[in-house]
Amino acid sequence: MPTPTPGIHHVTAIGSDPGRNLEFYTRTLGLRLVKRSVNQDDVSVYHLFYGDHGGTPGTSMTFFPYPDARSGRVGTGQVSTVAFLVPEDSVDYWTDRLADAGVDADEPRERFGDTVLPFRDPDGLPLELVARADAPRGRPPDGPVPDEHAVRGFFGVTLSLTTATPTADLLQTMGYDEADAKRDRQRYVADGDLGYVVDILEDPQAPRGQPGAGTVHHVAFQVTETEQPEWRDVLIERGLRPTSVIDRKWFKSVYARTRGGVLFEFATKSPGYTVDEDLADLGERLVLPEWLESRRNEIESGLPELPVESG
Repeated sequence: MPTPTPGIHHVTAIGSDPGRNLEFYTRTLGLRLVKRSVNQDDVSVYHLFYGDHGGTPGTSMTFFPYPDARSGRVGTGQVSTVAFLVPEDSVDYWTDRLADAGVDADEPRERFGDTVLPFRDPDGLPLELVARADAPRGRPPDGPVPDEHAVRGFFGVTLSLTTATPTADLLQTMGYDEADAKRDRQRYVADGDLGYVVDILEDPQAPRGQPGAGTVHHVAFQVTETEQPEWRDVLIERGLRPTSVIDRKWFKSVYARTRGGVLFEFATKSPGYTVDEDLADLGERLVLPEWLESRRNEIESGLPELPVESG
């Protein structure tokens, strides 16, 4: 067996207006735009990557923002909530910050001993801030949120499923151990310090999710390049149908749809977002992998303008 994954590498969701998406994730949440590129499978659409100062694996929330996209429906067969990690004493700060920004948010609540602040992004994507004393220091972006309250990266994700067992078994194979359960929520925890939690909500009667703005496209887990082929073999042995290894320029990827319907990606930690840009300049220009560079004029002419400064 390959080495267990320490946690999430990135999460990719679908948005609508790219400018509004950029404004929310950089100015309201205080993340850094660490890469502006295009969806390599549909170059008419941006692929925007947000994260900590360098886009460290475990901090990177990414979006395909389709202008005028129809809203999706969050439901089973999807990542239904994305949770970010913040320091333990930051709940009041974030409650006030989200309220001042007019963000659709709920009151803080307790879950498995943690304080959780649920809210939605402008497209209705369900998000949470989870406050913990063991939130790593990391390297927050230089931006509008003070370092002492800044988002550190992912806490984890929630999967909504009609049947939990097949996906739970896969998570345990990946190195996530069952840690807690309460009513319809099961918690699985990996051995990393970011993106180490996956919750499963099981509801056989819940409606099926529908892709669209405000829904998650896939969740990616960290693996090494050396062991990535072994992970692909593991997926095949479990009766899944993984893709071949795909070069995404900043990492290599293998994708497989779980029996519960959620699209999992196994992404390498390297080479990272600084392979084609200096750390200080991340996100300031449209970056294309070399196999798309010859189409730059065509691609740029089909994209809406975005501000250069990401906050």
